[in-house]
Amino acid sequence: MTMRPLSLLEARVLGVLVEKAHTVPDSYPLSLNSLTLGCNQKTARDPVINATESEVQVAVDALRALNLVFESSGSRVARHEHNMGRAMSLPSQSVALLAVLVLRGPQTSSELRANCDRLHRFADVSSVEAFLDELAERPEEKGGPLALKLPRAPGAREARWTHLLCGPVDVSAMPVAANAEEFVAAGELASLKAQQAALQSEVAALRALVERLYTELGVTRS
Repeated sequence: MTMRPLSLLEARVLGVLVEKAHTVPDSYPLSLNSLTLGCNQKTARDPVINATESEVQVAVDALRALNLVFESSGSRVARHEHNMGRAMSLPSQSVALLAVLVLRGPQTSSELRANCDRLHRFADVSSVEAFLDELAERPEEKGGPLALKLPRAPGAREARWTHLLCGPVDVSAMPVAANAEEFVAAGELASLKAQQAALQSEVAALRALVERLYTELGVTRS
Protein backbone atom coordinates (compact mmCIF):
# COMPACT_ATOMS: atom_id res chain seq x y z
CA MET A 1 0.00 0.00 0.00
CA THR A 2 1.34 3.46 -0.94
CA MET A 3 1.90 5.76 2.02
CA ARG A 4 1.10 9.44 1.69
CA PRO A 5 4.06 11.86 1.72
CA LEU A 6 5.05 12.96 5.21
CA SER A 7 5.40 16.57 6.29
CA LEU A 8 8.84 17.85 7.29
CA LEU A 9 7.94 17.64 10.99
CA GLU A 10 6.40 14.18 10.68
CA ALA A 11 9.56 12.92 8.99
CA ARG A 12 11.70 14.63 11.65
CA VAL A 13 9.71 13.00 14.47
CA LEU A 14 10.11 9.58 12.85
CA GLY A 15 13.83 10.09 12.33
CA VAL A 16 14.36 11.20 15.93
CA LEU A 17 12.55 8.14 17.28
CA VAL A 18 14.72 5.84 15.16
CA GLU A 19 17.88 7.66 16.21
CA LYS A 20 17.14 7.80 19.94
CA ALA A 21 16.17 4.12 20.07
CA HIS A 22 19.86 3.41 19.41
CA THR A 23 21.64 6.37 21.00
CA VAL A 24 19.69 6.68 24.30
CA PRO A 25 18.09 3.27 24.81
CA ASP A 26 17.65 3.87 28.56
CA SER A 27 15.36 6.84 27.84
CA TYR A 28 13.45 5.15 25.04
CA PRO A 29 10.49 5.22 24.26
CA LEU A 30 10.52 9.03 24.33
CA SER A 31 8.25 11.41 26.18
CA LEU A 32 6.78 14.31 24.22
CA ASN A 33 9.26 16.68 25.84
CA SER A 34 12.27 14.54 24.91
CA LEU A 35 10.94 14.05 21.42
CA THR A 36 10.51 17.79 20.94
CA LEU A 37 14.05 18.44 22.16
CA GLY A 38 15.32 15.85 19.69
CA CYS A 39 13.45 17.49 16.82
CA ASN A 40 14.86 20.92 17.72
CA GLN A 41 18.50 19.87 18.15
CA LYS A 42 20.97 22.34 16.72
CA THR A 43 23.55 19.66 15.89
CA ALA A 44 23.22 16.76 13.42
CA ARG A 45 20.05 18.32 11.99
CA ASP A 46 19.39 19.79 8.56
CA PRO A 47 17.34 21.88 8.48
CA VAL A 48 17.32 23.14 12.05
CA ILE A 49 13.72 23.68 13.19
CA ASN A 50 11.96 25.10 16.24
CA ALA A 51 8.77 23.10 16.73
CA THR A 52 6.50 23.44 19.74
CA GLU A 53 5.32 20.48 21.82
CA SER A 54 1.79 20.91 20.46
CA GLU A 55 3.09 20.79 16.88
CA VAL A 56 5.11 17.67 17.64
CA GLN A 57 2.04 16.08 19.24
CA VAL A 58 0.02 16.70 16.06
CA ALA A 59 2.80 15.05 14.04
CA VAL A 60 2.89 12.08 16.43
CA ASP A 61 -0.86 11.63 16.13
CA ALA A 62 -0.61 11.69 12.32
CA LEU A 63 2.18 9.07 12.40
CA ARG A 64 0.14 6.89 14.75
CA ALA A 65 -2.68 6.94 12.20
CA LEU A 66 -0.19 5.56 9.66
CA ASN A 67 1.00 2.86 12.11
CA LEU A 68 4.49 4.38 11.99
CA VAL A 69 4.46 5.31 15.69
CA PHE A 70 3.07 3.61 18.79
CA GLU A 71 2.27 5.08 22.19
CA SER A 72 3.65 2.96 24.99
CA SER A 73 1.31 2.01 27.82
CA GLY A 74 2.01 1.46 31.50
CA SER A 75 3.47 4.89 32.25
CA ARG A 76 1.95 8.04 33.70
CA VAL A 77 3.72 10.04 30.98
CA ALA A 78 2.88 9.10 27.39
CA ARG A 79 5.91 7.73 25.59
CA HIS A 80 6.38 7.13 21.89
CA GLU A 81 8.28 4.61 19.79
CA HIS A 82 8.62 4.09 16.05
CA ASN A 83 7.25 1.16 14.06
CA MET A 84 8.93 2.11 10.81
CA GLY A 85 10.53 -1.20 9.89
CA ARG A 86 7.42 -3.28 10.39
CA ALA A 87 4.95 -0.75 8.95
CA MET A 88 7.00 -0.22 5.79
CA SER A 89 8.47 -3.74 5.51
CA LEU A 90 12.04 -2.45 5.69
CA PRO A 91 15.17 -4.06 7.14
CA SER A 92 16.95 -2.28 9.97
CA GLN A 93 19.74 -1.15 7.61
CA SER A 94 17.27 0.73 5.40
CA VAL A 95 15.50 2.24 8.42
CA ALA A 96 18.85 3.55 9.68
CA LEU A 97 19.74 5.09 6.30
CA LEU A 98 16.37 6.79 5.94
CA ALA A 99 16.52 8.14 9.48
CA VAL A 100 19.94 9.72 8.90
CA LEU A 101 18.81 11.19 5.57
CA VAL A 102 15.72 12.64 7.26
CA LEU A 103 17.73 14.15 10.11
CA ARG A 104 20.82 15.40 8.26
CA GLY A 105 19.67 16.03 4.69
CA PRO A 106 21.23 14.72 1.45
CA GLN A 107 24.54 12.89 1.91
CA THR A 108 27.01 10.79 -0.03
CA SER A 109 27.18 7.07 0.61
CA SER A 110 30.49 7.61 2.46
CA GLU A 111 28.92 10.23 4.73
CA LEU A 112 25.94 7.97 5.35
CA ARG A 113 28.18 5.12 6.41
CA ALA A 114 29.90 7.38 8.97
CA ASN A 115 26.72 9.03 10.22
CA CYS A 116 24.86 5.72 10.54
CA ASP A 117 27.54 4.17 12.70
CA ARG A 118 25.55 4.36 15.97
CA LEU A 119 22.35 3.13 14.30
CA HIS A 120 23.85 0.38 12.15
CA ARG A 121 27.50 -0.39 11.46
CA PHE A 122 27.93 -1.02 7.74
CA ALA A 123 30.92 -3.13 6.71
CA ASP A 124 31.85 -0.85 3.81
CA VAL A 125 30.50 1.79 1.44
CA SER A 126 29.41 -0.81 -1.10
CA SER A 127 27.00 -2.31 1.44
CA VAL A 128 25.55 1.16 2.04
CA GLU A 129 25.08 1.63 -1.68
CA ALA A 130 23.44 -1.77 -2.02
CA PHE A 131 20.72 -0.82 0.48
CA LEU A 132 20.35 2.64 -1.09
CA ASP A 133 19.88 1.05 -4.52
CA GLU A 134 17.27 -1.25 -3.01
CA LEU A 135 15.40 1.75 -1.59
CA ALA A 136 15.65 3.58 -4.92
CA GLU A 137 14.32 0.57 -6.85
CA ARG A 138 11.55 -0.31 -4.40
CA PRO A 139 8.60 -1.52 -6.51
CA GLU A 140 5.30 0.34 -6.66
CA GLU A 141 3.40 -2.59 -5.16
CA LYS A 142 5.47 -2.11 -2.00
CA GLY A 143 4.92 1.64 -1.92
CA GLY A 144 7.42 2.89 -4.49
CA PRO A 145 10.98 4.29 -4.19
CA LEU A 146 12.10 5.78 -0.87
CA ALA A 147 15.53 7.11 -1.89
CA LEU A 148 16.95 8.99 -4.86
CA LYS A 149 20.51 9.47 -6.09
CA LEU A 150 20.92 13.15 -6.96
CA PRO A 151 22.95 14.43 -9.94
CA ARG A 152 26.54 15.12 -8.91
CA ALA A 153 26.99 18.80 -8.06
CA PRO A 154 29.75 20.93 -9.62
CA GLY A 155 33.03 20.38 -7.76
CA ALA A 156 31.71 17.36 -5.86
CA ARG A 157 33.56 14.06 -6.01
CA GLU A 158 30.51 11.95 -5.20
CA ALA A 159 26.79 12.13 -5.84
CA ARG A 160 24.55 12.59 -2.82
CA TRP A 161 21.43 10.65 -1.87
CA THR A 162 18.16 11.98 -0.50
CA HIS A 163 15.03 10.35 0.95
CA LEU A 164 11.57 10.44 -0.65
CA LEU A 165 9.47 10.11 2.51
CA CYS A 166 8.18 13.65 1.97
CA GLY A 167 7.35 13.05 -1.69
CA PRO A 168 9.15 13.43 -5.04
CA VAL A 169 12.22 15.68 -5.32
CA ASP A 170 12.58 18.08 -8.26
CA VAL A 171 16.17 17.80 -9.53
CA SER A 172 15.67 19.96 -12.63
CA ALA A 173 16.77 23.18 -10.90
CA MET A 174 19.79 21.65 -9.16
CA PRO A 175 23.30 22.58 -10.36
CA VAL A 176 24.94 19.62 -12.07
CA ALA A 177 28.58 18.79 -12.77
CA ALA A 178 29.39 19.16 -16.46
CA ASN A 179 30.62 15.56 -16.67
CA ALA A 180 28.01 14.02 -14.36
CA GLU A 181 27.23 10.50 -15.48
CA GLU A 182 23.75 9.48 -16.57
CA PHE A 183 22.47 13.06 -16.60
CA VAL A 184 21.67 15.30 -19.56
CA ALA A 185 20.67 18.90 -18.91
CA ALA A 186 17.36 20.06 -20.38
CA GLY A 187 19.11 22.57 -22.68
CA GLU A 188 21.52 19.95 -23.95
CA LEU A 189 18.66 17.53 -24.59
CA ALA A 190 16.78 20.16 -26.62
CA SER A 191 19.93 20.86 -28.66
CA LEU A 192 20.40 17.14 -29.39
CA LYS A 193 16.79 16.84 -30.53
CA ALA A 194 17.20 19.85 -32.84
CA GLN A 195 20.37 18.36 -34.34
CA GLN A 196 18.60 15.04 -34.88
CA ALA A 197 15.70 16.77 -36.67
CA ALA A 198 18.12 18.72 -38.90
CA LEU A 199 20.00 15.53 -39.82
CA GLN A 200 16.77 13.71 -40.63
CA SER A 201 15.69 16.59 -42.87
CA GLU A 202 19.07 16.62 -44.62
CA VAL A 203 18.97 12.85 -45.20
CA ALA A 204 15.46 13.13 -46.65
CA ALA A 205 16.60 15.88 -49.06
CA LEU A 206 19.61 13.82 -50.18
CA ARG A 207 17.41 10.79 -50.81
CA ALA A 208 15.06 12.92 -52.94
CA LEU A 209 18.03 14.28 -54.91
CA VAL A 210 19.39 10.77 -55.55
CA GLU A 211 15.99 9.57 -56.76
CA ARG A 212 15.72 12.53 -59.15
CA LEU A 213 19.21 11.86 -60.53
CA TYR A 214 18.36 8.18 -61.13
CA THR A 215 15.24 9.28 -63.06
CA GLU A 216 17.00 11.97 -65.16
CA LEU A 217 19.90 9.68 -66.08
CA GLY A 218 17.66 6.75 -66.80
CA VAL A 219 19.66 4.55 -64.48
CA THR A 220 17.97 1.53 -63.02
CA ARG A 221 18.75 0.66 -59.42
CA SER A 222 20.33 -2.74 -58.92
